[in-house]
Amino acid sequence: MAWWEGVDETRLLIAPVPGETGNGIGQMLSLRHPKSRNTACYLLVNGLLQELHWFKQSYGSWFVGDYVCEDGSLYTATPVDPVFIFLPIFEEARMKKGDDPGKFRQLDEIVFISGYPGYQHLLSIAENSMQVLCDVKEIGSSKFFRLDDSKVLAWLYHKVCELKKTLSVLDKNYAARQEKDTLADAVSILGEYMKDEPWLKLLCNHLKLDLAEANRKAPDVEILSTVTESNPGSQSVLQDKGSDKKSTRTGKQAKKAKVETESKSIKEMFSRASRRRN
Repeated sequence: MAWWEGVDETRLLIAPVPGETGNGIGQMLSLRHPKSRNTACYLLVNGLLQELHWFKQSYGSWFVGDYVCEDGSLYTATPVDPVFIFLPIFEEARMKKGDDPGKFRQLDEIVFISGYPGYQHLLSIAENSMQVLCDVKEIGSSKFFRLDDSKVLAWLYHKVCELKKTLSVLDKNYAARQEKDTLADAVSILGEYMKDEPWLKLLCNHLKLDLAEANRKAPDVEILSTVTESNPGSQSVLQDKGSDKKSTRTGKQAKKAKVETESKSIKEMFSRASRRRN
């Protein structure tokens, strides 16, 4: 059972407003993180793929409408380019060996990942996302895709240029820095979503950057914890009902859930206080 199934407690999520197209209903997906390859959780709403992050202070609660949500955890859903998710899958699917560019394959075959049915929900956005990075062959009504190294490098270079502009806008200090340092920071941000081999190394060679330098964390960039099924933080607040093993912290959270289900409306609490004064 995934971590969000069977959860009936209130949680606070900050996410972009869904676009006008579509029904606005979100789907929670378990996908592989493109760098760590660990299971991570994503939200798909109206064709927009978002990455879930989790943040929690030691003490805190939320006012949600007329009620108090005792769990002060904060979940954020931030848009992520689906190309980052697809890139390692398409790389494996072409089965490249040496100078051989690899094989052409159909989308439904590429995105079929054993143990990860969530990828099937991405079929609707896979073609538009990946056709700019792939060679495409059409045979009859069928399309076949094969990742192209030169197109991937061009896409990564475009991403670096866009990040370079964004960093300069977000922080005026970047205007006083050398261009090489700003490029290294942009590459390091991309490095949060891809491994060194082959793409980061290829990109650094193209930009004439040292890979070790580009791998350092970009300054003043805060990365929240990604929600994963193995993330201790996410498990402590979103428990799997099918599990019999509970830690001490988990037990405390389960006790709080009972209080939440019996909580009173805030309006009712204040109305009681006013009646007592009268």
